[in-house]
Amino acid sequence: MSAQFIGVTGLPRAGSTLLCQLLSMHPEIDCEGLSSPLCNALLAMRRIVSDDQFMLSQLDGNFETSYGKFQSAMTGFLRGWTQGSGKRMVVDKNRAWLHCIELLLHLAPEARLLVCVRELGQIYGSIEAQHQNTILLDFIDHLADYDRFGRADVLFAKDKAIGAPLISLHAVPDLPRAVRERLYFVRFEDMMAQPAACMASIFGWLGLPPVTLDFSHLPVLAAESDSHYHMKYRHRQGTSFKQAGRHEIPPRIQTQIENSCRWFYDAYYPNLKT
Repeated sequence: MSAQFIGVTGLPRAGSTLLCQLLSMHPEIDCEGLSSPLCNALLAMRRIVSDDQFMLSQLDGNFETSYGKFQSAMTGFLRGWTQGSGKRMVVDKNRAWLHCIELLLHLAPEARLLVCVRELGQIYGSIEAQHQNTILLDFIDHLADYDRFGRADVLFAKDKAIGAPLISLHAVPDLPRAVRERLYFVRFEDMMAQPAACMASIFGWLGLPPVTLDFSHLPVLAAESDSHYHMKYRHRQGTSFKQAGRHEIPPRIQTQIENSCRWFYDAYYPNLKT
């Protein structure tokens, strides 16, 4: 039997690296922790085949058979990617999974997603703090020449680091209830404040037996390639659980974020006082 598919997705700087470390500590979960190309490959496959003249010709002649072959091929690719884990569940991390959750469920109906979220001002603050630590290097999308307010504004654009996954979160209420039931939102602040309770709730939602995690001895998983993003989005792993420091955000920027993304705060941080 194939392992149950568990995706880790959500916002940047929201704890996905730490979450993968903690998930890997459960004996029934296979989690390597690296960002995976699987989602990107499936999306590329759909684009290529949808434009292929031979495929389109076969769809004209016998749609059901040809479409069924393609579905079997894509399902086989997904299952083959996760084959051999030897565990009950296998974790695949990619920020795009939330965007294409319905495609994923079409191929793997048992799939579930863990969606990492964090207060948006602190996400911006984490990115800005890392930029200040590496200020001699530009961002991959060339944001270094902006002032802080301008950089924050661009980061929330629909095709940028914060804005792109934020659009996927904004679209969640439009999904059918059966799809939304496959999503579990992991608030970074909850994971920081009560890691044991947070992970117990996640394991329970996944239908796994409870385990006692040793937060003073965390496994160090395979390291991400941070140079790909010019060292602006580091994926540090600690050997023990540590609280994250709070970033001081200029009031004008914090107010702009909250006013522009009120729906996010209403949905995930209704009682927040910044």
